[in-house]
Amino acid sequence: MTMQFKHIRARAEKRKGAKVLASLIPVAKPNTALAKIGDDRFLSEMTRRVFCAGFVWRVIEQKWPEFEEAFLHFEPKALLFQPDEFWESLARDARIVRNPQKIKSVRDNAAFVAEVAKEAKSFGRMLAAWPQDDEVGLLEMLSKRGSRLGGMTGQYFLRFAGWDAFILSRDVVACLREAGIELSEKASTKKDLRNAQAAFAGWRKETGLSFTQLSRICAMSTGDNMDAATLAARTGGGEE
Repeated sequence: MTMQFKHIRARAEKRKGAKVLASLIPVAKPNTALAKIGDDRFLSEMTRRVFCAGFVWRVIEQKWPEFEEAFLHFEPKALLFQPDEFWESLARDARIVRNPQKIKSVRDNAAFVAEVAKEAKSFGRMLAAWPQDDEVGLLEMLSKRGSRLGGMTGQYFLRFAGWDAFILSRDVVACLREAGIELSEKASTKKDLRNAQAAFAGWRKETGLSFTQLSRICAMSTGDNMDAATLAARTGGGEE
């Protein structure tokens, strides 16, 4: 039997204090706001998450203004107009992290964003219209049609882009398992994702909280009990 979320929240409040916990829970934003965001910002966020994967996030964040410059501010049409020589030169460009495979993913994802924008009028409109209870389906679409957007990268992309998403970080997975949800240790299979999604959907009905808020509270209910300043620094942009 799945644990009621009030018990998870109580555990998080005991660890952090009710006021501190409340200060670390993000304000829920409607997914409809995504429709107003430009396609270039979604390609930018995809790229940031791809380059952060398996790398020191701090380094990518510090270099990000130069990434924006090098990749023509992530305008999909402008990037798709560039010849092969442009992309080859980026592999030698000191402004960015020179990973040829990840650089190639930017070109591929520019095409992906442009295709979705053609189908739905904009990438943001597609995200805004996607059913809220189908994060699993959205992640599968990102993995299949995008480049290097599978696994945790896709989850972090959705969170940082502003879609109301849960993230199956180590602490969130531990919380779900402790609550009686059937998940493997790494929670990486489709079954794991569906089970997690069902749990969060049930807790949303119970509490009225968003997936993002529920996921964040789960993360703070178990694992390393960091102080508020460290947590705020880590979770300010969406990390759990």
